[in-house]
Amino acid sequence: MRTTQEILRCAKAASRALSTLTEAQKNAALMAMADSLRAHTAAILAANREDVAAAQGSISPVMLDRLTLTEARIEGMAQGIREVAALPDPVGRTLGETRHKNGMTIRKIAVPIGVVAIIYESRPNVTSDAAALTLKSGNVCVLRGGKEAYRSAAAIVAALRSALTACGIAADMINLIEDTTRASANELMRAEGLVDLLIPRGGAGLIRACVENATVPCIQTGTGICHVYVDKAADLSLALDILDNAKMSRPSVCNAAEVCLVHKDVAAAFLPMLKARLCDAAREHTAELRLDGAAAAIIDGTAASDADFDTEFLDYILAVKVVDDLEDAISHIAAHSTMHSEAIVTADETAAARFTAAVDSSAVYVNVSTRFTDGGEFGLGCEMGISTQKLHARGPMGLEEMTTYKYVITGNGQTR
Repeated sequence: MRTTQEILRCAKAASRALSTLTEAQKNAALMAMADSLRAHTAAILAANREDVAAAQGSISPVMLDRLTLTEARIEGMAQGIREVAALPDPVGRTLGETRHKNGMTIRKIAVPIGVVAIIYESRPNVTSDAAALTLKSGNVCVLRGGKEAYRSAAAIVAALRSALTACGIAADMINLIEDTTRASANELMRAEGLVDLLIPRGGAGLIRACVENATVPCIQTGTGICHVYVDKAADLSLALDILDNAKMSRPSVCNAAEVCLVHKDVAAAFLPMLKARLCDAAREHTAELRLDGAAAAIIDGTAASDADFDTEFLDYILAVKVVDDLEDAISHIAAHSTMHSEAIVTADETAAARFTAAVDSSAVYVNVSTRFTDGGEFGLGCEMGISTQKLHARGPMGLEEMTTYKYVITGNGQTR
């Protein structure tokens, strides 16, 4: 087994070579990586079955679904890589240019970040998404997945590295940390001089640990306490469809809704509709509604605690609160949001404009499900994660967010 330090040193050495690859070379490697995933589907599925079997009983059913791979999901991973290959190369773009009064030209040029480390939990698809985005943007990736998905990640990385080797590119452009203990995560957080950027993808505990302990640059991603506010001017049928999708389509992901806020003027009409659709209908999964006092006076459910409005459930659970008006909804979101994704359902354009201006999250929706906060849906091919901070990236992180810049100054002998 290679130590974390050995892997990091190899990654740092590889980053110098990767920055010189042409766009054509990178695109050819990406297409080969996509083909290799498909060619190694049987091996990847076999590894994933071992992970799923080992995780049975220790994680929730919705988290088990996140861990599980199928042929269709592997094909989706391969398609994500192809879509990244089809995007313009972000490296070498001129971001700005000025001409000094002395005649020299100052250009701001996009360049790779270097070695990007990603700590993530039991989502095998992150492995291929991260590898594709870092390669196309000229970066080397160091992947540290959760122990629940290690066999799956190892099989995916083996397929991707074999494609690089076949293309004449060093396999160390894509690396998987072999130590799944906390020690390796701590090493990545403190790998100054070896890691240029750390991106944690996972729950609140992982994000907090990285923010509190990392001495390398770190981007906060992922934690999503996402709100859907049903305004007094909402089409209630539309609101019901949006909430059904936002909560129930895949509750284990960070863009799923966790809180429903309902204007008091429509609560008596809307909440019984919500309960009938999410809790009482004949469907594969039903939801548990955790209700504040005003909502509980209208429909039956579980009494909500204060903590329920600050919890990323990642399950078929929805906290529900009746608010006095639009400003009350905005104030609640400001107090409880993780700055991920929020939605308003309304036919009132003035209310929609006020909501989008006042809500300070990375994605704000009007009459749309929060489930669209995703790199693929935003035209980025796939994503490195959803940044919930403001520097240097915000929202779904694609190729552009995987670059930094430098200034290139040319002249003919100017001195100061």
